[in-house]
Amino acid sequence: MSQDDRAYVVASLRAVDYVTIFDEATPLDLIEYLGPHVLVKGGDWTEDTVVGGESVMKRGGSIKIIPLMEGRSTTNLIGKILTAYKNYC
Repeated sequence: MSQDDRAYVVASLRAVDYVTIFDEATPLDLIEYLGPHVLVKGGDWTEDTVVGGESVMKRGGSIKIIPLMEGRSTTNLIGKILTAYKNYC
């Protein structure tokens, strides 16, 4: 999925107020500028490794780690598609 496709899917969630795409290596400057109350990351992260987490926590915000779902990997899905395509051609 392209970053625009991912942004569209995330933005369609009722709990999401806004989605942005950034060009920097990490979103730290953006997080510090926006000052979100909640920072959400996938289950492959921990609270102490989330970029910007310390900044959010200092302002009284929270970090939410969402568990990964078994078998729901975009990377694995792309791999399966590529394998099927190679086998077909």
